Amino acid sequence: MKNIQLKVCGMKHNPMEVAALQPDYVGFIFYEGSPRNFEDSLPTLPPEVKKVGVFVNAPISEIINKVKKFQLDVIQLHGDETASFCKELNASEQINSKIWKVFGIKDTFDFSVLKEFEPHVSSFLFDTKGKEKGGNGYTFNWNILKNYPSSTPFVLSGGIGLNEIEQLSEILKTDLPVFAIDVNSKFEDKPGLKDTKQLQQFINKLNTIQSSL
Repeated sequence: MKNIQLKVCGMKHNPMEVAALQPDYVGFIFYEGSPRNFEDSLPTLPPEVKKVGVFVNAPISEIINKVKKFQLDVIQLHGDETASFCKELNASEQINSKIWKVFGIKDTFDFSVLKEFEPHVSSFLFDTKGKEKGGNGYTFNWNILKNYPSSTPFVLSGGIGLNEIEQLSEILKTDLPVFAIDVNSKFEDKPGLKDTKQLQQFINKLNTIQSSL
């Protein structure tokens, strides 16, 4: 049985209700250009739910401040951050968070660009390349991932909802190192407000998939 983890991203209006469903990760977006930009004080979440901070081209000093303020377990870099940026952030003695580097995919992708990032990140995250920095609401062509050349685990993101369960089941049967699924806009009543009933349905279906793997 595979242990596929779940991240619910774009927390804003009801993080405690979402955390009560016990996903493995909840994501908070620290980017003013997003309608899900998080500026509130963070409630005390269950200790088993890890906190991910999503940043877009933020300076290292800002990232470190947010990590300390919100006790972030993971730093998700969703902009044009370079491998050297990831190296510098990873080397900081002020933080001990894991680093996920995001890459947007549409119809094609050059996986060779990942090589220089591998020593400095714990995981990659593949999202749909679109107008917005995440939360575009549609999937990319997952067949492209069959050419994934790396052993670095990755998070699968981009327009995943209840209608994608069958596709998820198929990709999770492969040997690809998918370690987590990232959901966001398909489970929203409005940006940052999650539909917990639909999320629970998704969690149940994901558990069913995992038990069959």
